[in-house]
Amino acid sequence: MSDSNEVIQGDAIRGRPGEVFAAFLKLGLTSFGGPIAHLGYFRDELVTRRGWLTDRAYADLVALCQFLPGPASSQVGFALGLMRAGWLGALAAFTAFTLPSALILFAFAMTAATVEGPLGTGALHGLKIVAVAIVAQAVWGMARNLCPDRERAAIAVAAVAMLAFVPGAFGMIGAIVVGAVAGLLLGRGSPAQTGGHVTMPVGRGQAGICLAAFLGLLTLLPVLAGWSQAWAIADGFYRAGALVFGGGHVVLPLLQAETVASGWVSPDSFLAGYGAAQAVPGPLFTFAAYLGAALGPEPHGIAGAVIALLAVFLPGFLILCGVLPFWDRFRTITAAQSLMQGANAAVVGILGAALYAPVFTSAIADMRDFTLALLCFVLLIAWKLPPWAVVVIAALGGIGLSLSA
Repeated sequence: MSDSNEVIQGDAIRGRPGEVFAAFLKLGLTSFGGPIAHLGYFRDELVTRRGWLTDRAYADLVALCQFLPGPASSQVGFALGLMRAGWLGALAAFTAFTLPSALILFAFAMTAATVEGPLGTGALHGLKIVAVAIVAQAVWGMARNLCPDRERAAIAVAAVAMLAFVPGAFGMIGAIVVGAVAGLLLGRGSPAQTGGHVTMPVGRGQAGICLAAFLGLLTLLPVLAGWSQAWAIADGFYRAGALVFGGGHVVLPLLQAETVASGWVSPDSFLAGYGAAQAVPGPLFTFAAYLGAALGPEPHGIAGAVIALLAVFLPGFLILCGVLPFWDRFRTITAAQSLMQGANAAVVGILGAALYAPVFTSAIADMRDFTLALLCFVLLIAWKLPPWAVVVIAALGGIGLSLSA
C-alpha cells in the first residue's frame, strides 16, 4: 500500500529517501555474485516485490547503464533511487548499496599487513590465486558476449597487441579509441528497439551541468594532481572510473595502472585485495576503498579510502545524469551502437592483457599454484559455484600450500 503523499511520475511511484535507503541496504548486504547478479537482485526486489517500476522501464534503464562507462549495477541503483525519491533518493541508494562492502574491504586493508604465519600468509596467497580464476572467467564470459564474430575478436587481439607495446593508462585509452573507431567503420550495430521509457527528475540544464562536470574533472584533475598526493589519488581513481566499459572487472587493469604501476600499492597487496573483493556483497568498485586505505603514500587509511571511493564512482554517476534526458533519441542511432560494440571488444582485450600481467605473473609461482587456480576456474565455470564460495576454497587451498611447503 503506497502512502498518501506519494505521487505518480512516469513508471515510478515517488517515495522517501529513508525507504530507498532501507531497500538498498538489504541489497548491499545480500547481493553477491557481481554486476549481472546484482541486476537480478534489483529486479526481484524493486520491480517484482515492491513494484517501483515496470519491467519495460527497468530493461530500458539497464540497457542505458550497460551502454555507458562506469559501474553498471551501481548506476542502475543510483538511477532507481533518483526515480523513486529524487536526488536524496539517489544518494541514499548509492550509500546503502556501497557502504557494507566498502567497510569490509577497508577493515581488510587495515589488518592484512599485520597477518603473519603460515595460516595468514597462505590465505592471502590463496586470494591472489583466486583472482586468476575470477578474471579468467570474466574474460571468457565477456569474449563470448562482446566478441561473437571475427571482426570484434580481431579488435580484442589488437587491443592486447597495443598494450604489449604501450602499457599503462595511455595504452588502454588508445585501445578503446581505436576499437571504437574500428567498430564505427565496421558498422555492425543496430538501433535499439523503441518502446521502453524511463522518467527521471533530470532536466536538460542539469544534464548539461553534469556532462560539463564529467569532462571538466577529467581535464582538470591531472593538473591538480601535481599540487598534492590527495589530488593525485582523486585523479587516478576518477580516470579509472571514467574509462570502465563492459563490466566491473574491467576496473582491475585501470586501477592496476594507477596504483601498482605508480608504486602506491604492491602487486601482492593489490591482488590480495582484489581476491577479497570477490567474497563480499555489493559493487566490485568498492575495491577502491581497499586500495585507498592500503596506499603507501599519505593520505591513506580512512582519508585515502574515502577519496578513492568517491572518485571512482563519481564519473559514472555524472555521465549517467548527463545523458538521461537524451537517451530515448541516442539509443536509436545505429552509428552509436557500432561505436560501442567496437569499444567493448577492445575492453575484452584489455582485460585479457591484465589476466596475464599482473594477475597471472604475480600470483602463479609454480605448478601447485596453477593447479589451484585451475580448480577455482572449473568450480566457477563448470560447477557454477558462487564467487564467494570459491574465494573461501582458494583461501583454504592457499593455507594448505603454505603448510606443505
